[in-house]
Amino acid sequence: MKFVLPFLLLLVSVASAQLEKVSVATTASLRGLSVVNENIIWASGSGGTVLRTVDAGKTWSVMTIPGAEKLDFRGIRAFDDKTAVIISSGKAEDGQARIYRTTDAGKTWTQVYEQKTPGIFFDAIAFWDPRHGIVLSDPVDNHFALFITEDGGVTWKQIPPSALPPSLPNEGGFAASNSCLTLQGEKNVWFASGGAKVARVFRSNDRGKSWLVAETPMHPANASSGIFSLAFRDAKTGIAVGGDYAHPESSDLPNVMRTQDGGKSWQAADPTKPQGIYLSSVAGLRVSVPGVRKRVMNDSGFVAVGINGVLTTDDGSRWLRISEENLNSVAANGSSGENIWAVGPKGAVIRFTIRFNFHP
Repeated sequence: MKFVLPFLLLLVSVASAQLEKVSVATTASLRGLSVVNENIIWASGSGGTVLRTVDAGKTWSVMTIPGAEKLDFRGIRAFDDKTAVIISSGKAEDGQARIYRTTDAGKTWTQVYEQKTPGIFFDAIAFWDPRHGIVLSDPVDNHFALFITEDGGVTWKQIPPSALPPSLPNEGGFAASNSCLTLQGEKNVWFASGGAKVARVFRSNDRGKSWLVAETPMHPANASSGIFSLAFRDAKTGIAVGGDYAHPESSDLPNVMRTQDGGKSWQAADPTKPQGIYLSSVAGLRVSVPGVRKRVMNDSGFVAVGINGVLTTDDGSRWLRISEENLNSVAANGSSGENIWAVGPKGAVIRFTIRFNFHP
């Protein structure tokens, strides 16, 4: 499936967008995605499934972790072609809140952590660097549960719940795309919520030692609505997307919101078309424009995916839908608009490229 669509951004315009379905021998529902570089991509999902390519998607290793065949690996973070850490999402009381790690390209996996506290449900995993990482869980006893590692995922410890503001009734995170939690720089971290009377974004600038929280313009109508994904272009500029996954075609909720002060305040962005469609994952794009002294554009846009397809924008407004493919997660390789990947239901793996023109 390939097609081209032109549209205009602020300082960078998109010359074309090209999408290609990649054949992978799995029917798992995929939600975890980690793009290491242009060649190495890992993904994970239901049925204890983990995928890995080291040749830019030409060939894939499809593995099922022994003893984890019933687990749903909704989050993965890989560091190279051999090392990765994954989380399984599900009720801790049912033995589903586990963390695994490999250092030999998935030939063997070690269960490095398990939570059995009732109410724990792992939503997302992220790493600042190969040693320092964090895992988010739904609230227990009126506080979100967060776990950190300082040795690359070998050991984990819980952040004291008292470090976080109390959670609201029915508030939780969404394990839809491993992106309701996001990091930036060496110490910044944010995570988003839904299901309560107002969707909120929690923030920390010291790797989770202390936290503040901000309300957003989104007021969820039920447990299936809220903020599903966050992405930050830098320490100040971020975007939040979501909606209602039980009503993905449209809702009255602002499904895109922006911040320009590091998450202290949030404003509704211009609506998507169709308005209020559910978006499960968003990623920032920072694109090096050829012929412009290798300049990296800090405002090159965002790309988002959901049940209704792929959308892209410059700053959270003027969204353009470039595909109707049903997808769960999207990730880009840092500074390239030419190495964007997305995964979804029934083993869907999509590679796409957004080519830019520079307008001085």
